[in-house]
Amino acid sequence: MLSRVAENLYWMARYIERAEDTARLLSVNSHLMLDLPRHLPLGWAPLIEMTGTLEAFNASHTSFDERSVVHFLCADAQNGSSILSALASARENLRTTRDVVPREIWEEVNQLYLSVADHAENGVSPRRRDAFLKNVIRGCQTLTGLIEGTLSHGPARTFIKLGRQLERADMTTRIVDVRSASLLPQNPEELLPFENLQWMSVLKSLTAYQMYRQQVRLRVRGPDVLRFLLQDPHLPRSIACSLETLGHELQLLPRQDRVAATVSLVRADVVDADIQALAHSPSKLHAFVDELQIGFAAIHDTLSATYFVNADNVPRVTQRQSQSHSGDQDND
Repeated sequence: MLSRVAENLYWMARYIERAEDTARLLSVNSHLMLDLPRHLPLGWAPLIEMTGTLEAFNASHTSFDERSVVHFLCADAQNGSSILSALASARENLRTTRDVVPREIWEEVNQLYLSVADHAENGVSPRRRDAFLKNVIRGCQTLTGLIEGTLSHGPARTFIKLGRQLERADMTTRIVDVRSASLLPQNPEELLPFENLQWMSVLKSLTAYQMYRQQVRLRVRGPDVLRFLLQDPHLPRSIACSLETLGHELQLLPRQDRVAATVSLVRADVVDADIQALAHSPSKLHAFVDELQIGFAAIHDTLSATYFVNADNVPRVTQRQSQSHSGDQDND
């Protein structure tokens, strides 16, 4: 398979997953705003910080009000990480390589983008927001199902799964990071009565609430939720499961030793994490997420250097400390 084709498929999958998980991230905050008392000083600024778009947001907005943040993350064509932009990028990456995938996949990507673009043009009002976000999530899940059910096992499928799993791990850590990103007051006396609601929202944003209740069989507690989302080997959106799947897919490719070794190191950090300590210290949890983001950036960097490097496309990786995704496509 040509390097450019493999890269486009990898990025198509990352952008589809990014759109879905950005919708999930917005859903977390929206549900928290509905479930918690109005006097709690919840804000929307942490969502901008977690998606790595603070500089771009500040360039065009003066306040982190709900309307501005929601529009910026959902429908702002100037924001490269908005749902609209992510789907536009997925569509463009697939358009140039659509001859290697079944026609139905291209049609679904195209239809999802057009639907989101239509909503964006009409505005994502508070009344329509929940339906809009559910439509994005469901459309992305439909695409995942089409890929799994129609695309032959081969290099195209492998690079799509690599992109999906890395982006999923990256964005799952961002959603988990809501726990330590000042969405709730840091005063322990005020936080305690609503702590379970916050953990439930995190689980529901990852469609993991029912699986958690089936497996853990206890009331929702911070340490148990963190352990489930970080270390559970069976939950599709847990960090450990995503990295395990990523490592398995790499075994199907040649010259995968360096990338596989990097994945193994990051996975070891996740499996060996002291969950009890992380759950009781937002600062430690946030620092741990930062370390994971650096690891994801290293995976992307090594993967790009191994399979995607060519004269007109040098891989570019920006780390979590600068509030960016673990790898952004270079369109130079």
